[in-house]
Amino acid sequence: MGKQDTELQWISLMNYIEDYISSTRKEALIKMYEVLSDRVLTAPASSHSTRHNCFPGGYIDHVNRVVKTAIKLFEVWTEAGASTNKFTLEEVVFAAINHDLGKVGSSSEDYYIPNDSDWHVKRGQIYKINPALQFMKVPDRSIFLLQEYGVKFSENEYLAIKLHDGLYGKGNESYLMAGMPEFSLKTDLPILLHHADHLATLIESNLTRTPQIVEVAPTKAKSKLGGFNDPIGDDNLKSAFDKIFG
Repeated sequence: MGKQDTELQWISLMNYIEDYISSTRKEALIKMYEVLSDRVLTAPASSHSTRHNCFPGGYIDHVNRVVKTAIKLFEVWTEAGASTNKFTLEEVVFAAINHDLGKVGSSSEDYYIPNDSDWHVKRGQIYKINPALQFMKVPDRSIFLLQEYGVKFSENEYLAIKLHDGLYGKGNESYLMAGMPEFSLKTDLPILLHHADHLATLIESNLTRTPQIVEVAPTKAKSKLGGFNDPIGDDNLKSAFDKIFG
């Protein structure tokens, strides 16, 4: 991603915060992103070349696409009659902006660092998780960073960020597959955010995937009856056919 593209991505992110996030926490959120701006602008969205946005700047490109998609889905869900009255558009945008925040790392360390193993790089593992970091899953680190910088968030936003990987996150089953009504989610915001994230990831994978077109020269199929290319052309077989069906 070029410098101009990166600058445009930053402007888009700041505009989403300015347009959708209320003033009571907007200042703290902007301050956090300004402190983390170098890594926000250069972090990849994934570590492997076969996955989405595995390049410098891939993170912010992904985040902006998720925000855009989440806003569209909120509109579609509302028009279709889905239950969107238990969460707000601000909560949708806030959760989308911050769902992968943990991928920028900590306040002092990157989350992804260049892989120093040539063997792994040749097999597509371009980055690796920084071993200097305390292990946390990305959603947990996202939530940790928000509270570290004093950014307030609602219960709905907390659950949406925590569960945005859907059932791809093995720790999410108890929330998303509850058998009893009292254990079920009270809103569908985590589902909407998961759909937005998944769709954005699919789009990015399609953008970076090079179609492989294999050209195969046409060959005439051989008959299993004696190896002839045209079994009906064999005189003996044709005569037998005529006698039976003649």
